[in-house]
Amino acid sequence: MPGASVERSDHERSSRAAMVLITGLFFLWGVANNLNDVLIAHFRHVFSLTDFQSGLVQSAFYLGYFCFAIPAALVAERLGYKATVILGLLLFGGGALLFLPASSQLSYGFFLFALFVIASGLAFLETAANPMVAVMGSADRSAQRLNLAQAFNPLGSIAGVALGATLILSDAPQQGAAGAAAVRLPYLAIAIVVLGWAVVLAFTRFPRAATQAERNSGPALAGYGALLRRPRYLAGVVAQFFYVGAQVGIWSYLIRYAEHVMPGIGAQKAAWLLTLSLALFMIGRFVGAALLAKVDGARLMALFAGINIALSLLAVAGGLVGLVALVATSFFMSIMYPTIFALSLRDLGPLTKAGASMIVMAIIGGAVLTMAMGLLSDISGTIRMAMLVPAFCFAIVALYARAARREGTA
Repeated sequence: MPGASVERSDHERSSRAAMVLITGLFFLWGVANNLNDVLIAHFRHVFSLTDFQSGLVQSAFYLGYFCFAIPAALVAERLGYKATVILGLLLFGGGALLFLPASSQLSYGFFLFALFVIASGLAFLETAANPMVAVMGSADRSAQRLNLAQAFNPLGSIAGVALGATLILSDAPQQGAAGAAAVRLPYLAIAIVVLGWAVVLAFTRFPRAATQAERNSGPALAGYGALLRRPRYLAGVVAQFFYVGAQVGIWSYLIRYAEHVMPGIGAQKAAWLLTLSLALFMIGRFVGAALLAKVDGARLMALFAGINIALSLLAVAGGLVGLVALVATSFFMSIMYPTIFALSLRDLGPLTKAGASMIVMAIIGGAVLTMAMGLLSDISGTIRMAMLVPAFCFAIVALYARAARREGTA
């Protein structure tokens, strides 16, 4: 019938527009996440910080994820995915604007608060966007779809580091007011783009299947109690905690590591090594998405985690070989976050929103383990020893992957 054909065409157009906007979110939060790696190196000089103190950038950031993941899930339950995403973008943009008064006051604490606000917005975005992509198609292809969508996340990460390396870092480190002022332009640009994205999204029609999910019939928090009785799901949360800790820790201290093992390289040039690392991460996402069409996700993740254990231990040894190994870990990290996410949400049904929020809370690993790396570096007197932490983290991921694989073939 002509009417049905027109309606189907409109539905397909709205689905495509929605998918483009949601995929764009993965890019936007990639920019914010990896600008932190530049900020750690920059603030270390601006405020004369130790490795532990500079690592508080990630602590403040990922604390925002932890605190707002469950509220984000409750908002998604009551208002739907679209409203949750818009609220997340408003918080994201507002936090970026806070960098302007923070730089004027030359306050490290104010900067940390601004990062906390940005991360609270990203908690809303990730809690809504990841399960939205997961449910937009068949369950058995959810890991592949998430990997494809998340392939745009490292594009944002690369853009963020390139932006920071160009506009914030310099080979002659800036201190005091001049160094603090360097962050204004990039964060003002981010705020304008993010708030503009929220406006466009508000006027875009989303398909019903992507914005509505099954509601729990009981109290809003009842689903979390049910999740705590699911050992397989909890194992996924733990694995995500350690994976994010490894990823964030390696990227946070890569610039510092490069300056240590290659004296004289300078922060700006070292930042381009981080860009190379993120490019490998992006390539790994596309390669991983192709491999996941043919290979079981848990099996591939176990292999990649094993390789990264060896590469992290090489980084402990230091030198050029250690630096190359540390950069190479990014390729093999690429599939881990979305694969753990998809494996953890498998068969959760109406608990999917609550389950997604707890996995997002596991991102607190980026705060806890980055601090642990900074502390280990300060205690040992060398950033190389800090790479023992991600080696341990990848071992946890490998154990989870092996367990998930056994369960999948049982």
